[in-house]
Amino acid sequence: MAYHKVNADQRAQGHSPYLDNDELQATALELEWDMEKELEEPGFDHFRLGGAVQHHLGNSQSPDLDLEPIQPSSSPKGRFQRLQEDPDYISHYTRQAPKSNRCNFFQILKVFCTALILFIFGIVIGYYARKKCPSPPASQEPNNLHIYHEILKEIKAENIQRIYRDLLQFPREDDVEVAMKILVQWTSQGLEDVRLVNYSVLLDLPGSSSNTVTLKNSGECFYPSGQQCSRDTKTLHSQDLLYSYAAYSAKGTLEAELVDIQYGTAEDLIRIQAITNVTKKIALLKLGQSPLLYKLSLLEDAGFGGVLLYVDPCDLPKTADLADKAFMVSLNSGGDPSTPGYASIDGSYRQSRLNLTTLLVQPISAVLAKKLVSFPEDMVQKDRCIPLQMPATGKKIISLSIQSVATYKTISNVIGYLKGTVFPDRYIIIGSHHNSLNSYGGQEWASSTAIITAFIQALMLKVKRGWRPDRTIVFCSWGGTSFGNVGSYEWAEDLKRVLQRNVVAYVSLHNPVRGNSTLHPVASPSLQQLAAESQSFNCVEKTKCLGSNVSSVQIQGDADYFINHLGVPATQFSYEDIKTSENSSFLYEALFPVHTTKTEELDPSFSLHETIAKLTGQVTLQIANEPVLPFNALDIALEVQNSLKGNFCDEVVIPQLLAVASRLRDTAELFQSDEMRPANDPKERAPIRVRMLNDVLQSLEKSFLVHRAPPGLYRNILYRLDERTNRFSVLLEALEHCKLHQSNETIQAALSEVLNSINSAQVYFKAGLDVFETTLAGKK
Repeated sequence: MAYHKVNADQRAQGHSPYLDNDELQATALELEWDMEKELEEPGFDHFRLGGAVQHHLGNSQSPDLDLEPIQPSSSPKGRFQRLQEDPDYISHYTRQAPKSNRCNFFQILKVFCTALILFIFGIVIGYYARKKCPSPPASQEPNNLHIYHEILKEIKAENIQRIYRDLLQFPREDDVEVAMKILVQWTSQGLEDVRLVNYSVLLDLPGSSSNTVTLKNSGECFYPSGQQCSRDTKTLHSQDLLYSYAAYSAKGTLEAELVDIQYGTAEDLIRIQAITNVTKKIALLKLGQSPLLYKLSLLEDAGFGGVLLYVDPCDLPKTADLADKAFMVSLNSGGDPSTPGYASIDGSYRQSRLNLTTLLVQPISAVLAKKLVSFPEDMVQKDRCIPLQMPATGKKIISLSIQSVATYKTISNVIGYLKGTVFPDRYIIIGSHHNSLNSYGGQEWASSTAIITAFIQALMLKVKRGWRPDRTIVFCSWGGTSFGNVGSYEWAEDLKRVLQRNVVAYVSLHNPVRGNSTLHPVASPSLQQLAAESQSFNCVEKTKCLGSNVSSVQIQGDADYFINHLGVPATQFSYEDIKTSENSSFLYEALFPVHTTKTEELDPSFSLHETIAKLTGQVTLQIANEPVLPFNALDIALEVQNSLKGNFCDEVVIPQLLAVASRLRDTAELFQSDEMRPANDPKERAPIRVRMLNDVLQSLEKSFLVHRAPPGLYRNILYRLDERTNRFSVLLEALEHCKLHQSNETIQAALSEVLNSINSAQVYFKAGLDVFETTLAGKK
């Protein structure tokens, strides 16, 4: 590709070459695009993607793309920074020297006298011009890695531990008070613009006494933990007992037969409905395998009246001793239930939505579940775990009593801004959450808050020495997370139009240290390569560095709104325990009471916290500072094709889906080669081209938001249910629905949603290519 640069040296020192279009018009930079020259360049016909991308694409030059197993590439060769390191880049993709360099010598030979005069005048003018208008500063890109190292080395385990312990000194105050102290803490680190944003929202809180489960045959009464009912006032008002409940459940008392439905899958329901009428009965349901809200929607449709939730001990890590503990769950899909889809600001209409389900839902401990199913003690084996299951003979009638109180409370978010210098209107949001009205779920909120505070501290040390990021970094500590990500939803709904235009990425710090066995990185497809690279970057000085595979799976926490309503690329790093069962997915939906020292038992040296902080910081810094956003378009296309392979596809996938997925891959390859590679050379990087390119990259994933998704499933179809499932979740759910209702209408609707999403993305990429071609052709 041939570009013609004119007077690029005349930019004033300190003025960035990547400003918005209005400012670009004031510069003397002009581009010349010669499409004919482009097509005649040697080696263009044989252009190919290099490095790890080649490895996964195979013979990508062929127009006949197959659907052999594909994995997202491990190195983003479509990005400018990586390509500068590619030794084959020049040989694969050459471009002619700028025309201005070729013409000067001939002009001097033709008009020697004119050139001599110009030379003399040039010396005089240049002398004075250099004094008044210094040459533009060298590109900061080669120093970026050094800057990242300088910032991240200031993040130390002992600092995170100190901040963590300071946070735990907060007394049990309401949400506003805790948020205010975090605001003071961030301000004291030097963050200039920190705000407290409050919303009055409808929360479902425990009543004055614990919910109960009573066996009608024996008359025994139990609390959710498995303790027998007692009149001891202290026991009744124990926080662990009071907060063993399902927020936004239906209230009341139900006496009915208990039916064991295991994990509540379509097969489980078909099996149970074949032998008994389930109307108004109480389901004994295991948490895990699929989202709770989805399973509850199936039970509600089937006609159940109540649900007892528990976690099978066989699904828990061996290090987790939670058999005698009940837990809290939220049945809220997100935000203030009284203002669905809009912000809870003064004057908003409040809908009456005290219950979000007709089911009476109660979490119970595994100890109580064993009593209800009459699990014999001689079934316990040391060498292997026997899953809980109710015997086929005998009926159990129980009485379930649930009381909770719906009331309006103030939820506070702490929002801090570190303004960017080049693209201040582009935001990278990094979010944690803080103590939300109760300490249920342990002290993991203090872990995430300590990590984000330590990162702010390290950043501000560099800012005080004159450095600032190119894009704005927004630090958020959310309130109301345990009730359904209420704080983040309300803030995002309040600023929806601004965020739709400005947010570039969301970096999550939700529950960063929930175990100490394995690093579990999650990222949307466009950020998978960046997440993988950050692991290598932060392991350079370590003798042993075990990189973890990056997946795109549904995660818990406040990233939800940004992923599913704004289509923003997101990533999260966390440490977990090794899963002991394939049913362990979605166990994180249960919030267990964990004593205050649990975090320090998991990570006594806080080295895991330090690793998470540095991984999170590395990703945030790269997104905030790279001139071209470090997103990968081709990996999205590969992820789509991966989701359309296998036996599952033979049942439902239509030829149109495969064809449009192939076109998406073709267009993504062309986009990555023709539009991202020319941005690799800092000497020829055109500001208008960078801005246009970044605008396209920023909205890559918005096309994959389906209009409707079943409860608990992501609207962003690029995210899978878990690591075991490599399929589109909405298509899997449609098959489940077909099995239950013997109708293919849901499958046809889901297929249409997926087809339109993939086609929309292909059209979006193609439109981006057309805009580049039209714009640059107009510069000729």
